[in-house]
Amino acid sequence: MKILIASDLHYPTINGVATFSRNLARGLAARGHEVLVIAPSQTGKKCKEVDGNHVIVRTASVPFPFYQNFRISLNPAREVKKIIDDFDPDVIHIQMLMWIGQAAMRYGNKYGIPIVSTNHAMPENLMDNLRMLAPVSRPINYILKAYGARFHSKADVITMPTQSAIDMFDVAKLGMKIEAVSNGIDLARFSPGSVADDVYDRFNLPKDKPIVSYVGRLDAEKHLPVLLRAFVRVQSVLPNTHLLIVGDGTERPLLQTMAHELGISHDVTLTGRVSDEDLEALHRVGTVFCMPSPAELQSIATLEAMASGQPVVAVDAGALRELCQNERNGYLTEQDDDEAIARGLIAIIEDPALREEMSKESLAIANTHDLQTTLSRFEEIYSGLVKA
Repeated sequence: MKILIASDLHYPTINGVATFSRNLARGLAARGHEVLVIAPSQTGKKCKEVDGNHVIVRTASVPFPFYQNFRISLNPAREVKKIIDDFDPDVIHIQMLMWIGQAAMRYGNKYGIPIVSTNHAMPENLMDNLRMLAPVSRPINYILKAYGARFHSKADVITMPTQSAIDMFDVAKLGMKIEAVSNGIDLARFSPGSVADDVYDRFNLPKDKPIVSYVGRLDAEKHLPVLLRAFVRVQSVLPNTHLLIVGDGTERPLLQTMAHELGISHDVTLTGRVSDEDLEALHRVGTVFCMPSPAELQSIATLEAMASGQPVVAVDAGALRELCQNERNGYLTEQDDDEAIARGLIAIIEDPALREEMSKESLAIANTHDLQTTLSRFEEIYSGLVKA
């Protein structure tokens, strides 16, 4: 099949949407499909590039100041129309309801091309980064959800990565049928294993201390100051503990300053952005993974940590309860409860037998989210639409 993936967030931007859209493109191309991705240019000028086994056509873009390494295409309709005309796809898979997604939906509908639309985002992902709008966040969240419902209703098939995500949007009231299809992770990449000494050396990590890890964007909706406060509590009981924060974002300077003010900077590593190979290794060095974000429709980073053998302490919000199953492979806490987060982390670090059992359960849960299963399901969806 000729499959067009339209994504306003795509590699090298780092977040769940960008990671999934790239994994989807690479996976489908590896299965013999002709895949083309439409995404914003990283330089501002439109261009075409090859990402391993598939083509990305980049549309003209401008910087978006609230996310690192994120650019947006404000008026890509003509570019998207030409790309669709030239490629003549059998199916279009839209990843976001922003400008490229809107144009792809418009011309896909106009030309009668089957459309799959996946919703990855919650309004909170944006609103927490626009603090000046905090006083009116509730009505804006409502408006954004209503707009999202209208947008996705124009697709032939709608998916979300988890059933919890579907339930959060209360789609029964909207009269929409939505299928849960996991984002999936590449279990060939993320698995338990030893880590080379040079990884510890390059990132200045201790080899003889428990490591609490976080991987993801360092932006406001991730609530990372809560993790730092929880780590202070962990150190009050277990002073021989280290915190590893992998990723980059607008809040990195704030976190560095906060670590210094809390007196924990010598025991905190902020790596910034890392290579794919280092990401795999850094997931393996963690003793326990922590996800303090309350705005997750799945959390690929949490899945990667689980597949690497880590128990999880996470907020009981969004869709995280599907991954972190309380007292099975970790602990769930209330949002922003740094004391409860610390209790969960301490319990796992202090008890090696508990950690080992929870590690096995994390692996078992992660194994149900194999990317190959996700690719197969989307192939089935595409084929059903093309044949219809």
